[in-house]
Amino acid sequence: MGRGLHERLEPLGRDQDARLHRRLRSRPCLPPAVRTSPTAPAARPPSPRTVAGWILTHPDTLPENEHLKLKSVLAGCPELGALTVHVSAFGKMLTQLQGDQLPQWIKAVRADDLPSLHTFVNALERGLAAVTAGLTLRWNSGVVEGHVNRIKMIKRQMYGRAGFGLLRKRVLLA
Repeated sequence: MGRGLHERLEPLGRDQDARLHRRLRSRPCLPPAVRTSPTAPAARPPSPRTVAGWILTHPDTLPENEHLKLKSVLAGCPELGALTVHVSAFGKMLTQLQGDQLPQWIKAVRADDLPSLHTFVNALERGLAAVTAGLTLRWNSGVVEGHVNRIKMIKRQMYGRAGFGLLRKRVLLA
């Protein structure tokens, strides 16, 4: 508090708080130009989950407004730009069955300083032959995995309710 204000408060006492409050409200501390021009709140940055969704979405299917937001995020972080390039290249290999390009993709990822992507590459290299086959051949075990998943769901639903006979009938009839 300024010295002048303190000297004015002492003689008023506690019973004149309302009067003091009215006086202070009638004399705002800020100049009128500052009071009448509030700044707009800054836009909230997108969440990491949202940015990951934008990166994992095919660029042709990403809406224009989200594409612009992604560009602004990538402009602020060059590491995310490199990550986006690698994710797009891997998605192209995955959807177009171009597993023969996997070694070049791994070399390109190793050239960048992206530790989390290096962890992914290490896991791919452990089963490189199987991953290359999965990215190259058109045959897969997706249908079989779907049936296994359905049978496990039925088993979980039946847990502790009946014996193997009823479980067998549900699996065969489902």
